Amino acid sequence: MSKHLEPYQKAERSILTKYRKKLWNPFIGAVKRYELIKPGDKIAVCISGGKDSMLLAKLIQILHRFSEIPFEAVFLVMDPGYNELNRQKIESNAELLHIPITVFETDIFEVANKTEKNPCYLCAKMRRGHLYSKAKELGCNKIALGHHFNDVIETTVMGMFYGSQLQAMIPKLHSQNFEGMELIRPLYCVHEEDILAWKRYNDLDFIQCACRLTEKIAMNPSEGSSKRQEIKLLLGQLRQDNPNIEKSIFSSIHSVCLDTFPGYKTDGETHSFLEDYD
Repeated sequence: MSKHLEPYQKAERSILTKYRKKLWNPFIGAVKRYELIKPGDKIAVCISGGKDSMLLAKLIQILHRFSEIPFEAVFLVMDPGYNELNRQKIESNAELLHIPITVFETDIFEVANKTEKNPCYLCAKMRRGHLYSKAKELGCNKIALGHHFNDVIETTVMGMFYGSQLQAMIPKLHSQNFEGMELIRPLYCVHEEDILAWKRYNDLDFIQCACRLTEKIAMNPSEGSSKRQEIKLLLGQLRQDNPNIEKSIFSSIHSVCLDTFPGYKTDGETHSFLEDYD
């Protein structure tokens, strides 16, 4: 008779067995390929309470347990103004999955929702700043976010369609405002559908989106829709004709041919092909 497993044990075992090829291998592949974790790192794993960040926390936990590379990890939950239900769900899920979280509170939602012009941008900027600041206070040199493969693809397409630029999301970057701090994205090669499958297999229920603005839109669809959601639906349609469409986009951002572009930006400066043409 098989030993009864606690929910956290089942979640961890499924990562290393049933979903090893879909979750563990691409996670480890990204860590190695992009050199995301180095000896002596102290990483603040940022947990929003959604499926992506909770899986990231488990992956980092397991890696810390087995890795030959010495590093530390703290599991950081920033409360930007969650309602009581969402706050409680994050804490109960962390307890269920045996993730030792460190919680700190901010007034980000309150501030961001007072602005009429691009509250999402302000919210994201403030979140990042608070996370960097708290992580540095705790002695960390890196923060880890739960952006996955599909976020990378959608961001690239959104930049083309709505930002008039070819701009991707890189696996890691140095902070411009917090010296010595770096952001890493260990789920860079993990597909969202596989995260969802792991969540369902383990009967886990995470918060969807705690943003008051998107909650309002969800209740009243006529008020607007997410550009990211539009791109997600478009890619889904394209995938019906070409199942490898997202893989092709992912490969393309690793193989940019600058010689074929009439213009490009680097370090904030715009350049033209004419500079080296003659």
